[in-house]
Amino acid sequence: MSQMSADLKTVLQAGRRVYGTLVTSSTPMWPPFIQRTGVDFVFIDTEHVALDRETVSWMCRAYAALGITPIVRIPSPCPYAACQVLDGGAHGVVAPYVETVAQVRDLVGAVKYRPLKGERLHAALAGRGQLEPLLDEYLAARNSHRLCIVNIESQPALDNLDEILAVPGLDVVLIGPHDLSCSLGIPEEYDAPQFDTAVREIIGKARAAGVAAGIHLFYGNLEHEVAWGQHGANFILHSGDIFLVEQNLRCEINELRSRLGDELVAIAQRDPAI
Repeated sequence: MSQMSADLKTVLQAGRRVYGTLVTSSTPMWPPFIQRTGVDFVFIDTEHVALDRETVSWMCRAYAALGITPIVRIPSPCPYAACQVLDGGAHGVVAPYVETVAQVRDLVGAVKYRPLKGERLHAALAGRGQLEPLLDEYLAARNSHRLCIVNIESQPALDNLDEILAVPGLDVVLIGPHDLSCSLGIPEEYDAPQFDTAVREIIGKARAAGVAAGIHLFYGNLEHEVAWGQHGANFILHSGDIFLVEQNLRCEINELRSRLGDELVAIAQRDPAI
């Protein structure tokens, strides 16, 4: 068992905050620099970022070796994909666009009952009979530190939220703001009262159910993040390496241009698909 991942899970269960960031770079130079930031976890995205399975495994094991919990988002809410990234060294799995109890239950089975599969797993998840004491103890010891996280990013997920939060073994709900805003019919309107109300509803219900909650604004917005953190969000996932580099490099390049008397370059619009 990974002690640092067990500690992170304990902190979340106690209702305290943990802090992390998105990492897209696979260079081996990156982990020591990320370690110096003091983050508790890194979020490695394979849904939107082109990272292959071997690369993700190297990243997971490098960050884990430095005492940083590696959490991987898989491309779809597939229990087999969840098992693959766990085999590769992930200590937590994020499944995107989850909307049903059945999806959550299958993911809990993959994350918390490994290596049990097939009918025996389905029976255990459905509460049909008890596992043998030796097997139950083995699965608990092997998987107790692992985190099962689902993205809540649509109106149907909001509609089913109470039932989703009641699934035993779910650790964190992570709001996907871009997809949620689109599902609500207000794309990228993150300041809209309707969006803020939805976010606060998700956070409030999750924390009341004993489930951690967070949201990931790719570009980061400290005012929003502080407000939602004060409302109860305790899985704090701030921005990402690629976005932070772009923001800081843009500002400093334009500062150099300005101070040296050169013309500023127009800034391209953000890609709304990110």
